[in-house]
Amino acid sequence: MMKGYCYILTNKNKTVLYIGATNDLQRRIGEHKNGKYAYSFTKRYNCHNLVYFEEFDTIKEAFEREKQLKAGNRKRKEDLINATNPDWKDLSLEW
Repeated sequence: MMKGYCYILTNKNKTVLYIGATNDLQRRIGEHKNGKYAYSFTKRYNCHNLVYFEEFDTIKEAFEREKQLKAGNRKRKEDLINATNPDWKDLSLEW
């Protein structure tokens, strides 16, 4: 089985949150940062900072978690980020 990842990106001012899921986190974050898709949400709103992610045994679990997070309100998402990354640092800079 292929691993899966659910992640949250934000913009420089931390005013926009984007939630996604993928089977290759480093590749997908690189695509976001490089603006691979010209008309994507992350390109339009400059969401390039990875502030949270979870790893799953399957991509299906990651997609289920993505739906769960998207259904929640902003406060719950912020609480999730603050629990593991209180300074909202871009976690992808450590790669």
